[in-house]
Amino acid sequence: MTASWTPTRQEQDSLRRHQHVLELQRVDAIWPWLADHHGTLTALDAPHVAHPERLSFAELAQCIATAAAAFREQGLEAGEVVALFAENSPRWLVADQGLMRAGAADAVRGASAPVEELRYILSDCRATALVVQNAEVWRRLALTPEQRAPLRFVLQLEGEPQDGVMSWDAFLASGRGRPSVPCDADREPSRQAVATVLYTSGTTGQPKGVPLTHANLLHQMHSLACVAYPAPGSPVLSVLPIWHAYERSASYYFLSCACTQTYTTIKQLKKDLPRVRPIAMATVPRLWEAVQAGFEDVLKTFPPSRQRLLRAALANSAAQRRAIRTARNLLLEPMAPAARLAAAAEAGLRWPLHALASTLIWPKLRLQLSGGQLRYPISGGGAIAPHIDAFFEAVGIELLVGYGLTETSPVVSCRRPWRNIRGSAGLPMPETEFRIVDPESGEDLGLRRRGRVLVRGPQVMGGYLGRPEASAKVLDAEGWFDTGDLGLLLADGSLALTGRAKDTIVLSSGENIEPGPLEEALVASPLIEQVMLVGQDERQLGALVVPRVEALQTWASEQGMALAEDLGGRPGDALLLKRLMQECNRLLKGRSGSRGDERLAGVVLVDPFSIENGLLTQTLKQRRDRITARDAALIEQLYGR
Repeated sequence: MTASWTPTRQEQDSLRRHQHVLELQRVDAIWPWLADHHGTLTALDAPHVAHPERLSFAELAQCIATAAAAFREQGLEAGEVVALFAENSPRWLVADQGLMRAGAADAVRGASAPVEELRYILSDCRATALVVQNAEVWRRLALTPEQRAPLRFVLQLEGEPQDGVMSWDAFLASGRGRPSVPCDADREPSRQAVATVLYTSGTTGQPKGVPLTHANLLHQMHSLACVAYPAPGSPVLSVLPIWHAYERSASYYFLSCACTQTYTTIKQLKKDLPRVRPIAMATVPRLWEAVQAGFEDVLKTFPPSRQRLLRAALANSAAQRRAIRTARNLLLEPMAPAARLAAAAEAGLRWPLHALASTLIWPKLRLQLSGGQLRYPISGGGAIAPHIDAFFEAVGIELLVGYGLTETSPVVSCRRPWRNIRGSAGLPMPETEFRIVDPESGEDLGLRRRGRVLVRGPQVMGGYLGRPEASAKVLDAEGWFDTGDLGLLLADGSLALTGRAKDTIVLSSGENIEPGPLEEALVASPLIEQVMLVGQDERQLGALVVPRVEALQTWASEQGMALAEDLGGRPGDALLLKRLMQECNRLLKGRSGSRGDERLAGVVLVDPFSIENGLLTQTLKQRRDRITARDAALIEQLYGR
């Protein structure tokens, strides 16, 4: 069974008002249009970057045109790829769009990525030039003469460059007075030309290039009008890495609406929210977890009587919202008509504490938590924990959870403000279809039956860069992309995700972790027989450890700790587990290219995984979903629940 979505009248109106995007052939063609229609409005504000800037749409369009001419002046040719290793700033966007205007594509990654990863991307995309954020990134790369040989030039966005590297000012100067580069490419079909190459981790831990075309990105820039349609000049806050597929598409979209985008950082976010008062913001679950945790920390400092009042108000508001959801049938599980009528009656009752909090408490709290007027908090990169979702709903902030992958540009579904089913990943985007198939047979499954999620639409990539075999594994001849995720379809066409068929762990920060290489590092320890990492939608990784009992007993004795002979899957001594976690983190830190988010928040000891108990396949691969189900209680304990 397939599911797609026919836009409502309201969505159709928003799409019509955003029709100018459909008329474009390339992403970079949006800037002259914005300069003509909204030239005096502020486009970008970046108070925290190395070179603070504030640009109107007219100024931004001119900067992009100058950069495009400069790239051509440096010998860049249409169809070439330039590596861009930098973080959020107006200069990043100008370089990105200048490259597209020049007919090139950029292969992007953050400046803080492991140097081995940056070198790999530079080689894999066959870059003919390189753009780096600052001298430190260039120093860390430490390219050999052979690695630098293919690079026509190296451009530095910030600071004084080293010899042989071009400064940003000198670069722009080379483009001033030169012939302008036309927005519409002189080759056909320009919409199908590659606009960018994003890199995502594969199951082996080796990054794979995902070429996205102008058509892929233009679909995102148009279809997101179904979810949010802010008026020109509306403030938008950008906190996620702009090189990530999610923030990038959101950024293009909100700018195409003539919104004013302010770049902030995690460190400055708390101050910028009440200052900027954004209408819209692309977010990840970890951000909302941190905000809610901050509220709890502040609440604990209040007198007991005030704590009780606020908690009672939260519970009251949550009950009222839950009754409204039930009455409107905005639940994952269908409700009988009688239950919905009863909920409607309950929702219609006066809730004095809820009314009082809605008037006197929640507006002030929303000002601190989100700036006070956040209408479109679109969250991606993982599922929102139910208690986080419920908290923000109670105080009047409806999180709009979306779903997608780098290979899909990325958004394929999103909750709508008018159809916000908590626990779901929302309705399909326009022209997007879903299929749920049996993981083993590939047979189509009906509504509410759990299976593998396939998606097809204009935002889906055409295949991995230079990897036809990997592409064939995930894309079929009819254009269906196998997401590797498990889920089910609701009656209204909404998608609900239930797990991941592939091994990738997505933390609540949105970071993707490939567990295989980490588990290999851990199982090399003489203390560990088997290990499986967990942490989907959590802040940090955790580990289910099958120990080598005798070795662990000896090690524990040497550490001055006692250990029972029969572990029996019990959590064991708290001190022992802490020391074992520290030992595991030592091993993980020692890996080449180790990242800070590849650390454990805790470990638990579990019974072995075997073919006999159904936790290993015949080829000795772990059945992660079954292990997770068996040890669910220990995982809950690991995360302190």
